[in-house]
Amino acid sequence: MKDIILKAENVSKQYRLGEVGSGTISHDVNRWWYKIRGKENPYLKIGDTNDRSTKGSSDYVWALQDINFEVERGEVLGIIGKNGAGKSTLLKILSKVTAPTTGTIKSRGRIASLLEVGTGFNGEMTGRENIYLNGAILGMTKREITSKLDEIIDFSGCERYIDTPVKRYSSGMTVRLAFAVAAFLEPEILVVDEVLAVGDADFQKKAIGKMQDISKGEGRTILFVSHQLGSVATLCNKGMLMDKGGIVEYGAVADVIEKYLIPSTNESTVNSYIPNIESLKNKKIFFTKIETINFKNQITDFFGFNEKIKIRLTVTIKEDIKNVVLGIGLQDKFNVRVCTFMNNLSDIITDNSKDNFNVEVTLPNDIIAPNHYNFIFALYEHNVKTHDIIENACPIKIHDTGTMFSKFEGIDYGNVILDSKWKILDNE
Repeated sequence: MKDIILKAENVSKQYRLGEVGSGTISHDVNRWWYKIRGKENPYLKIGDTNDRSTKGSSDYVWALQDINFEVERGEVLGIIGKNGAGKSTLLKILSKVTAPTTGTIKSRGRIASLLEVGTGFNGEMTGRENIYLNGAILGMTKREITSKLDEIIDFSGCERYIDTPVKRYSSGMTVRLAFAVAAFLEPEILVVDEVLAVGDADFQKKAIGKMQDISKGEGRTILFVSHQLGSVATLCNKGMLMDKGGIVEYGAVADVIEKYLIPSTNESTVNSYIPNIESLKNKKIFFTKIETINFKNQITDFFGFNEKIKIRLTVTIKEDIKNVVLGIGLQDKFNVRVCTFMNNLSDIITDNSKDNFNVEVTLPNDIIAPNHYNFIFALYEHNVKTHDIIENACPIKIHDTGTMFSKFEGIDYGNVILDSKWKILDNE
């Protein structure tokens, strides 16, 4: 029999744009009039979907709409999705920071939340005083909190500043102490938002390890929101993908991550380069179109670490030129060259009767580390002339799919991961 510790039923959250609160006095009176007559709130029938890319036609927007899911005791649920998908709003409702417009949340046990830097902390109070304050909010006795005090201080690494007002802490120190409080005061449900990203790599690794201990060793439930998919793949056994205020996918974490990394054909993720015609007038050989394509043959800028990247180029040749090289350079987000791919066009093109040629190159998978990149494309003769060059084109995002880096989360891998063969040598 399932041991359900948290359940969301038909949860929706509506906001009125540009307003604090539920809206105007006339709207509140109208709601009251409908309520005493036993009728539904009239403003629940209006409102736009939470899509930031469109202007919309209503003053009301649904940050969440018809959210239904349940979490078993001891499960670790990873919640992923683009910015603005509704993840943080959902966690605020689950943590009872804000109330849902419709629907209900049923939970069993104490919920500790780490939503924003300094959430639940009083800046005028010291770190030590805030530990006792948060413990009291969770319903713990002073003796229970005191028994955990040394562990909390040691884990946070803030011992020197523990009797200093929290308002003097850096954001990293604040999140360290907040996480330690939330993790060690033994709530049945721990809710963690992207706030861990504020910490340094060492702390992130330490926090992930602590959450693994909490879930596997102590059987407590964790709801974890992160854009670090490697952390989600390592820590979580269930996943939930959100988009525009709704649940797109719910189930095994690997399936949910795959759904997130492979956009649907209806999403606008086209990644093409088409040059300005005027710039091509005096060129004898040039690029007329460049596209980046995934393994489903979709034009996109979104790739997983274990996914091959195809680059499809259309080259126009107005005059027969020998020994022209087609070069492709990959650059990181700082425009530092990561690697280069090149080939002589005469080795690729054998039919000289045409003017336009489609060339496709496949970049290897499991080589280019997760990061943001862009390309340089060039057509040139060695030590003679550059015929066409396109810089900072076709930006792509490569995401960690958890296939290789999960156990090394928080480490800087550089930009290229090379395969290697290892063996143990006999000692003589």
